[in-house]
Amino acid sequence: MKTILVPTDFSDVARNASEYAVQLANQIGATKLIFYNAYQVPVVVDAMVAPVELIGVDEIRKSSEENIQNFIEGLKERTNSGTLVFEAMSEFNLLSENIDDICKELNVDLIVMGVTGGGKAKEVLIGSTTISVAKNTNVPVVIVPAEATYTPIKQIVLACDFKKVVETTPIEPIKLLLDTTKAKLLVLNIDHEQKKFTADTPFESLMLDTLLQGYNPEYYFVDNPDFTEGINNFVLEKHADIIITIPKKHGLFDSLFRRSHTKMLAFHSHVPLMVIHE
Repeated sequence: MKTILVPTDFSDVARNASEYAVQLANQIGATKLIFYNAYQVPVVVDAMVAPVELIGVDEIRKSSEENIQNFIEGLKERTNSGTLVFEAMSEFNLLSENIDDICKELNVDLIVMGVTGGGKAKEVLIGSTTISVAKNTNVPVVIVPAEATYTPIKQIVLACDFKKVVETTPIEPIKLLLDTTKAKLLVLNIDHEQKKFTADTPFESLMLDTLLQGYNPEYYFVDNPDFTEGINNFVLEKHADIIITIPKKHGLFDSLFRRSHTKMLAFHSHVPLMVIHE
């Protein structure tokens, strides 16, 4: 994980996520942070007349370029950036729809973005871009809650449903995070009254243990009818530093665009959430 993309809109939430990204980069040995601002041209649309641009695209581009440079300078003053290379990029683009093209062009290994909860309205307005990016890219995404501050990653929680483990577990990114942080891995299954426990569950847990051979994960089975509450309580109890979730097309993590476990956790987690697709 040498290159980290940090999309920003210059908000307090984005600033907090950027500060987290710097410290994370230092821990995992990343060498480059790319701060990226995707801007759009605001227009007035009236059914009776042709669309009218409120501001010219040249003005918006100039403003974006100035803001991102100021953003980076402020970040350098607030953090210990060391030998990290900071790059700035701003362009007319729709981030959520073109994120994979952006990542391929810039050779990105990891994305770090902020998100805030606090009610459905805020979740829709502020969280939609972050959730959409996490949905539309195959690059791992770290979602940083607005109130989260960086702590060195020593305990990692992997939320697991023990369904088709071999086919759906992105084992290499998980191993890479474990290798670069030297953290302990806690595998967590949330269930209620063993409703999701099947005859295959012990075998699937054994398969996961085989995939993680040499990493000595610890396994925990928590009974809680509320998935998000169960994980958050566990994270607080174990003093975990980051949660890994695998949003599956079917099963426990149904879809990032529905009121799924992953989306709810992204908004209401107390610690950063790392989304890695199957």
